[in-house]
Amino acid sequence: MSPKIAILGAGPSGLAQLRAFEAARKAGLDDIPDVVCFEKQSDWGGMWNYTWRTGLDAHGEPVHASMYRYLWSNGPKECLEFADYSFEEHFGRPIPSYPPRAVLLDYIMGRVEKSDVRKYVRFNTAVRWVEYSEQTEKFTVTVMDHDKGELESDEFDYVVVATGHFSTPNVPEFEGLDRFPGRVLHAHDFRDAAEFAGKRLLLVGSSYSAEDIGTQCYKYGAKEVTFSYRSGPMGHDWPEAFSEVPLLTHVDGTTAHFKDGSTREVDAIVLCTGYQHHFPFLADDLRLRTNNRLYPRNIYKAYSSRTTRA
Repeated sequence: MSPKIAILGAGPSGLAQLRAFEAARKAGLDDIPDVVCFEKQSDWGGMWNYTWRTGLDAHGEPVHASMYRYLWSNGPKECLEFADYSFEEHFGRPIPSYPPRAVLLDYIMGRVEKSDVRKYVRFNTAVRWVEYSEQTEKFTVTVMDHDKGELESDEFDYVVVATGHFSTPNVPEFEGLDRFPGRVLHAHDFRDAAEFAGKRLLLVGSSYSAEDIGTQCYKYGAKEVTFSYRSGPMGHDWPEAFSEVPLLTHVDGTTAHFKDGSTREVDAIVLCTGYQHHFPFLADDLRLRTNNRLYPRNIYKAYSSRTTRA
């Protein structure tokens, strides 16, 4: 009997897995696994799906996407291109090196649609729990099918976790934020730069999200943009309305105080402070407990036991 594999998430990583299995099946290889992919969103694309929603989705699930309107790639398409499926093949003509989000999503989806793997994906199905049994050498995966309104469980030989780790915000605490009269949000909930037109904006963080959100807000009318860094400034040749200061220490009314003793008057604060490795559906012995991209030693128990048999 063919092994069964559960793939959690139908974003680019999960779709790459599906495409690989389907390619092997079409090539006529033996013992191709039975594959099912669980996706809590109503369509595939993972993080690249844009939604106006923040907080919870229509089913009460945490919103996965951190995408915002008008996002453009911060890396050239030449570094993002699939080896077997070029941008020019997909669009039928050359395109600029830095495409917007919708163009990248269209390209990613074009590759998997060509592979005919949608039949393996169960949409609106959120994974609730995954555990491994030493006795049966199986993983039990429990999911919530929101279309049926039912919990379901099934056994699998292998589980591929492809849910990513850019969806659960890391939100630090700063004294005075609870009394700040303006808008405070994490980059995960940022959707539209036009909201900050005419505002003095503070971004806590000095990486890609802070840089991109700050410059986009300025483009759409923000009055001032201040970046507060923990480890070091980005050091770009900023326009006059931009500035970089050390880490925020506290907020008093609309006055933000920084580690070097300087202050700024601000109207809104965006926390560009990264994301947690958060996999609450995994049992303790399978769960990641690190800020690094590492895996626990026993996460491939089932794989090891199968491959070492006589």
